[in-house]
Amino acid sequence: MSSNGHAIRGTRIGAIQALHSERGEPVPRQRVSYWCANGHETVTSFALYIEVPTEWDCTCCGWPSSRDQHNPPQRRTVKPYKSHLTYVRERRSEEEAEDLLAEALAARAARRGELI
Repeated sequence: MSSNGHAIRGTRIGAIQALHSERGEPVPRQRVSYWCANGHETVTSFALYIEVPTEWDCTCCGWPSSRDQHNPPQRRTVKPYKSHLTYVRERRSEEEAEDLLAEALAARAARRGELI
């Protein structure tokens, strides 16, 4: 490639960052460590002027973590997924379900002109 000024100039990966005068001054930061009940440490960087949260989600397991390494927050209980049928069964007894089914089948048969 010739050096007549037509070559594309760039930077390589890992090159030194652009000068501060071009990009502005970086915000002063603080690094904060959080620990979960599984013993994982999550290190997060925050600006110096903000209020640091008391809890943060662990990046390894997703459980809540706090800044106190020796007393991390307990795992939250996760409610299992309930289907529509499960909610219906909680509201209706078996006898009510049988009555509703019989009514629905009778109404369907009547619409079709069938005899029961």
